[in-house]
Amino acid sequence: MSPALILFGLFILLIVIGAPIGTAIGVAGVFGILRYDLGVTMIAKNFIAGIAKFPLIAIPFFVLEGELLAKGGLAKKISDFIIILVGRARGGLAIAAVATAAFWGSISGSGPATAAAIGLIFIPSMIEQGYLDTFAASVVAASSGLAIIIPPSIAFIVYGNITGVSIGALFLGGILPGLVMMGFFMIITYIISRKRNYRGIRERGSLKEIWNAFKEAIWAILAPVIILGSIYAGIATPTESAVISVFYSLFVGLFVYKSLGRKEIIDSLIGTAVTSAVVMFVVTFAGIFSVTEATLGIIDAAGNFVISVAKSPIAFLLLVDLVLFIAGFFLDAISILYVIMPIFLPVLQAFKIDPLFFGVVATVALAIGQITPPVAVNLYVVSNLIKKPLDETSKEIWPFVAFAIIGLLLITFVPKLSLLIPIASKLYTP
Repeated sequence: MSPALILFGLFILLIVIGAPIGTAIGVAGVFGILRYDLGVTMIAKNFIAGIAKFPLIAIPFFVLEGELLAKGGLAKKISDFIIILVGRARGGLAIAAVATAAFWGSISGSGPATAAAIGLIFIPSMIEQGYLDTFAASVVAASSGLAIIIPPSIAFIVYGNITGVSIGALFLGGILPGLVMMGFFMIITYIISRKRNYRGIRERGSLKEIWNAFKEAIWAILAPVIILGSIYAGIATPTESAVISVFYSLFVGLFVYKSLGRKEIIDSLIGTAVTSAVVMFVVTFAGIFSVTEATLGIIDAAGNFVISVAKSPIAFLLLVDLVLFIAGFFLDAISILYVIMPIFLPVLQAFKIDPLFFGVVATVALAIGQITPPVAVNLYVVSNLIKKPLDETSKEIWPFVAFAIIGLLLITFVPKLSLLIPIASKLYTP
């Protein structure tokens, strides 16, 4: 039996019997090293190498920033401002949830974290206004996936770490695709709301109300400006900007809104430690699995097979979209990036596909995976909020998946959406 079948067979078997994804990847990778006598020292060496990388330090700091701003009540201030702007539209509260999730994604970089922060605010309000609870949860789950497309994004940090593509350029590349996906989610939200007669919650706010809400939200609005501005002004690297964002969050929470106390800060640190530990656990063992794939020649063989199947760049990109969409049913985004992405990356040169554009397309596909059961992290979060099983909540998610696929195809066929801003900023040259 070929090494590829043994490794992937063991990995799938462990997933089927209920092993955590990180554990399944690690066991399969270590087994491959021992089974094919690749050297025991390879395990320790790659265990350390997998996480001892400067760009990855940005992940816990961006997570901590999101935790501090959420505990400081800034998500509520942003939502109040957006509701005043769009609340009177048909399905206005749901549309406001999409817009707020997109904005909060530019702070947290994590889909589940965004779903938790936005869900606590919008889901009870939508249910109170007569929205079906599973629909309210699905709106939040789907739009929270924008957090890994709109910068800063943990997925972009990991992809940049794997490929060497500039993380700052990837952040810029995600802006227009993120807005495109937000637009498609707003369209399907409006269509369903109109069909079910979900009304707006209030008249459009007066100029004075809008101004007052804007003043309350301004400190939250400035957060992504400071993060991205420090990067693109050349003041800081993405990792350094993550550290700056934490100090900014502490300043706003402690001295501006005075909403952060000892308990909130401790809870934020605990939440960050748990989230970061899970991410790094997967990164470490997925890295070992990836190295095992490469050493055994699996990646080269798989790459050659992909080239033989996909005869053109468009066919290849559509194949990637399909594979990542299917993989999203069973794996989380980081696992896919480490396990499957190495197979596709060598093919990029053969088809002369830009790696930044490819990274954006792949990340959009991974975002869809956050809402497709059974491994649908965003859906799990919102299902817990409405206290309903995942299979019941998922009944309302499929229209959002369908429109997300349309958005993915548009981004796939129009590379300029991903490349326009990075090239115009002169931070990236194809």
